[in-house]
Amino acid sequence: MTETERDRDALGRARQARPRDELGRPLPYGAEGVEPVSEEPLPSEETLRTAQELVAAGRPFAAHEVLEARWKAGPAEERDLWQGLAQVCVAITHAARGNRTGAERLSDRAATRLAAYAATGRRTYGADLNAVMECARRHVGG
Repeated sequence: MTETERDRDALGRARQARPRDELGRPLPYGAEGVEPVSEEPLPSEETLRTAQELVAAGRPFAAHEVLEARWKAGPAEERDLWQGLAQVCVAITHAARGNRTGAERLSDRAATRLAAYAATGRRTYGADLNAVMECARRHVGG
């Protein structure tokens, strides 16, 4: 595969077949990367549990992918919850990659989204949004 070609599934949707490291950076074809996560959305509680396990294992980029699948498949009224949580994981990823500016920006966006969602009083599926943001602050340093 050339650099200008993109990996596609049978329906022509972009898929990433290149191996990746624990922070989601693409590795050369044939290199050994981390086990990819499913691109299929998980049930809400399983999404949270899986994302937490991935962050704890040092794989925040993979956690973002799990949360992104849920946000894209979920109801519109839950978008701020799932997108905010995914942004926390991207902020942690940026911080781990040494991109402090990107980490701070994504952390701020996540905080805004999660605060907006918390204000609705809608279900968080057991996620403590204050604890999530505290985790982000510890990782990002902001």
